[in-house]
Amino acid sequence: MQIACHAWSYNDLSLEDAVGTIARLGFRYIDLGSGPHLDTNRATAYPEAEAQTIRDLLDEFDLTLTDLYLMLPMVNSPDPAQREVQLTLFERLIPFAVSLGTPGITVSPGVIHKDGPEHSLARAIPALLRMLQAAEDTDLRVSFEPHMDSVAQRPEQALLLLDAVPGLSVTLDYAHFVCQGIVRREVEPLMEHVAHVQVRQARRGNLQTPHDEGTMDIPQLLQDLHALGYRGALTVEYMTTFGWHSMKAISISKETVRTRDALRAARARLEAAPARH
Repeated sequence: MQIACHAWSYNDLSLEDAVGTIARLGFRYIDLGSGPHLDTNRATAYPEAEAQTIRDLLDEFDLTLTDLYLMLPMVNSPDPAQREVQLTLFERLIPFAVSLGTPGITVSPGVIHKDGPEHSLARAIPALLRMLQAAEDTDLRVSFEPHMDSVAQRPEQALLLLDAVPGLSVTLDYAHFVCQGIVRREVEPLMEHVAHVQVRQARRGNLQTPHDEGTMDIPQLLQDLHALGYRGALTVEYMTTFGWHSMKAISISKETVRTRDALRAARARLEAAPARH
């Protein structure tokens, strides 16, 4: 399992400075995402050139890309025009993603809109089907993140989407479940569908905490993933959106290093454990 860092942790920096900071913290793997680090207009108009610019930057700092998060939360909007804008943007970004060389794309399943969770969840299904179809002629993995405020905040909602959209997988950010007080046995049915992982310490009521205040059992999480055959990336992702679902204001680099080291230690214990026959 590779240990990565999400560039979103440094959304207050330019992409070059964010990439440089992550490399100097000792990471060799990185997640990128939409927002201030990605000019979607250039990426859709000049996919190969824009991807080459980013690849050159990653090469300069000896970083390998592990995921591209395209945050398009209005794909299930009640407004058909708004849905179409975001779904079309996703489709137009596929050539950029392929040129970039990302192994996969993570998306939001859409947020809960004014007409309520049931209607919002129902509209997410055709949206996710369309996004999966847009990537079907590529080698890209498409997964969604069950996250706060989304139509899939809980494991059972995520499982419903997985049943309705064959071929879809999950990007697991366990902190969203910890924040809600959802326990391990409730998450277990979802684990076999995990294709990418984000890690940030949290506790009930706080979507982000300093590492030593969090209640997420990182060794247990890695053990569960390893037992199911997961060998992908573990991406440290602290956020600058302090206050959202009581995310605590922290030192991003300090907590990133603490969690990086906890992941390294847990991974080392797994690798040292005798194989079971």
